[in-house]
Amino acid sequence: MSKKVRLGIIGLGQQGGTYAKFITDGLVPNMVIGAICDTDPAKKELAASLYPGAPFYDDYIAMLESGDVDAIVTCVPHYLHPEMGIESLKRNIHALVEKPAGVYTKQVKRLNEFAASKPELSFGIMFNQRNNPLYKKLKEIVDNGEIGAIRRTNWIITNWWRPQGYYNSSEWRATWGGEGGGVLVNQAPHQLDLWQWICGVPKSVYSKVAYGFRRDIAVEDEVTAVVDYGNGATGVFVTATHDLVGTDRFEILGDQGKIVVENSKTATVTRLVKPERELSDGMDMDDVRKLFMGELKAEDYYTTEVIEFESAWGGQHAGVLENFAANILDGTPLLAPGSDGIKGVRLANAIYLSSWTGKEVSLDFDEEEYMRELNKRISEEGKFAERS
Repeated sequence: MSKKVRLGIIGLGQQGGTYAKFITDGLVPNMVIGAICDTDPAKKELAASLYPGAPFYDDYIAMLESGDVDAIVTCVPHYLHPEMGIESLKRNIHALVEKPAGVYTKQVKRLNEFAASKPELSFGIMFNQRNNPLYKKLKEIVDNGEIGAIRRTNWIITNWWRPQGYYNSSEWRATWGGEGGGVLVNQAPHQLDLWQWICGVPKSVYSKVAYGFRRDIAVEDEVTAVVDYGNGATGVFVTATHDLVGTDRFEILGDQGKIVVENSKTATVTRLVKPERELSDGMDMDDVRKLFMGELKAEDYYTTEVIEFESAWGGQHAGVLENFAANILDGTPLLAPGSDGIKGVRLANAIYLSSWTGKEVSLDFDEEEYMRELNKRISEEGKFAERS
């Protein structure tokens, strides 16, 4: 293999075109465009004009077998990610799948199991927010126990506003059979991943989900989910695509501190001098009065730090591409191993299943029940074949 990874880009849409530009602009120094694949004939002329010299294919299998690529990235509808990942790995081609890893856990398990049988190959997922220095720092703070044991989390992420024209732009978009869902599988997978990556995987979820609430679509455009981590710790996740102003606020409350993130840019980290329960047990009502009246110094109880990083546009995505190539070339550990992709898919599936059944759902839910409910909705749409 050359010292640069030859990447095959499957799907020259918005995302695939962005990755191609990152590479040609030199943002991914250890990677070159090996080939481009798209089923749309118009993309062949576009590719020829923007990326002259890069072979073009209208069949991704032909591209995989051409000898032109060392690795691929899947910039295609969600259902196709597992299939394309498996076909790539079968041919000893490294695979980077876009988020989400798939639409339902059953298909993502197949991908993970096949990837595990090919440990010599690199298998990653485009969780670019794991490359966001702010979230990397917050994970470090939580993992180090600096705010103690987590007691509550909540993330309001509603700045995904999408007009009706967005949903009308493609036949497969915002359908159960074509896209597999709405905001949970399209806009919010990064937050679902970060939420679990930083705070841990919950044990169960209860959700209220609105389908076609403020948009003329079959899938969800409003979600409120409550999760249970066990030991009394809970979390809330709210997302929507109809909030024109939008909010991005993430809070993590520990028993010895708190993190508040605004707009994924600034984090205020409060660290208590002792666990909150110890402070509580050591104070009488006179102490409380003095604290509230400002007669006691706040720094005797806690310290506050504001964390903010400058993050250049595109740097996070390009960094994942560069890290993926480095893993292939010299074994650099992956920022986002592909096997992690199932966690967000599992949580999204559990949120749907809870809303469909009206019950609290374990994260270890019945996959066959989920498939029956999903296929019921695909069948009602009448646009796509049922899934297995």
